[in-house]
Amino acid sequence: MTTTHAIRRAALGVATASAVVLLAACGGEKHTAAHGAPAASATAGVHNAEDVTFAQGMIPHHQQAVEMARLAPGHAASAEVKALAARIEKAQDPEIRTMTGWLKSWGEEPPMAGMDHSRHGGRAGMSGMMSADDMTALKKSTGADFDRKFLTLMIVHHQGAVEMARTEKAKGRDSRATKMADDVIAAQSAEIKQMKGLLAQK
Repeated sequence: MTTTHAIRRAALGVATASAVVLLAACGGEKHTAAHGAPAASATAGVHNAEDVTFAQGMIPHHQQAVEMARLAPGHAASAEVKALAARIEKAQDPEIRTMTGWLKSWGEEPPMAGMDHSRHGGRAGMSGMMSADDMTALKKSTGADFDRKFLTLMIVHHQGAVEMARTEKAKGRDSRATKMADDVIAAQSAEIKQMKGLLAQK
């Protein structure tokens, strides 16, 4: 009886120790999960489908704005329009490169350089894109006529970019993309105001 009692006590001790180890392990897993989730969500470069849509849409949108801006030196009459166009090109060219880098790092396909942007006019997420006819008319105009066309078209173009950026700001996840969306909203809203003022003087 003494031997049997000792064996039972030893078995009970092993079971108790196992239970303690198991509970500790479970507690550790819960702790890791509870504290690991916020860390994962704050990881740089974490993105969602909206971030991809933003970059894939904004790249050709910016490319068209740059294309329009590069016409100004040889077509515009107004020094203010030329200066505005230079500022647009200087701001948007680096953003194109940045967003292209994001897409590659995410394993997504960047829009092809040199694509016919006008074909995307009216596509969801591409608000404000100029049609082929708009671009042809702008390229054929000079002087004060160019200035008016440029300002009129670029206001609409900027309004489209601001709309896209607001969607990204509301639904995007990557902090770099939402920060760029903030920058687009601030810069292009200010330029819209400036362009409306210039257009009123024409």
